[in-house]
Amino acid sequence: MASKRVLLLGGHGKVSLLLTPHLVSKSWHVTSVIREASQRDDILATVKDQPGKVEVLVSSIEEVKSKADAQEVIDQSKPDYVVWSAGAGGKGGPERTQTIDRNSCMYFIQAAADTPSVTKFLLVSYLGSRRFKAPWWTTEEWKETQEVNNGVLKNYYPAKLASDECLTAQTFDRASLQAIVLRPGQLTDDPATGKVSLGKTKARGKVTRADVAAVAANLLDSEAKGWFDLLEGEEAIADAVNRVIKDKVDCVDGEDVEGMIRDFS
Repeated sequence: MASKRVLLLGGHGKVSLLLTPHLVSKSWHVTSVIREASQRDDILATVKDQPGKVEVLVSSIEEVKSKADAQEVIDQSKPDYVVWSAGAGGKGGPERTQTIDRNSCMYFIQAAADTPSVTKFLLVSYLGSRRFKAPWWTTEEWKETQEVNNGVLKNYYPAKLASDECLTAQTFDRASLQAIVLRPGQLTDDPATGKVSLGKTKARGKVTRADVAAVAANLLDSEAKGWFDLLEGEEAIADAVNRVIKDKVDCVDGEDVEGMIRDFS
């Protein structure tokens, strides 16, 4: 694949720091958006002796208050692909979660959808972000998921769900823009395993951030589109990505896509 330009939103996050070297190793150009200039060296340290290039853009995603604000960042970085791996991280209370995880994310989705040169948007979400029971889950799994979503994640859940649905709706009739929603389970800082369960997984489980990053890089470098749940597993990452593409796996199954289009188009 020819060299691509990637806008990485939330560049100093743990997954993003692990994703950046994967992207640069493909000779891609990455614009990594960070909140503070002091984070610059951490980004650059991940890509020494790699064939691609990293450009660090200091810009607060929290200050993106409109689609026009998001469009300015996209126009400045001129990406082919956009990756959202940002979030409030539970800091700053419900209002900040709403501002970043929902509003800012949706502004970037809308701006990307209106930018013809952007052909892929990968959104890092989480496994429990869905409105209805996944048809492959048990009733007990769905009950446990709802308890978590309406309990400890009561602010995060609706914000992430809205963003997932917005991306799906905004790209539904746009064949030129691939929407990829990567939905990992509980994240750990364990070393990469190189093996995962990707697609229609169990409702609960763990996965390393390093494997999430590797899966994200593989999905970006493929024809994949849709929702993909992700847990630790036994299948090699490249094989897992090829399988979900070949079998047309999409974990949006069971969700109200027409409702998403009505609410977010």
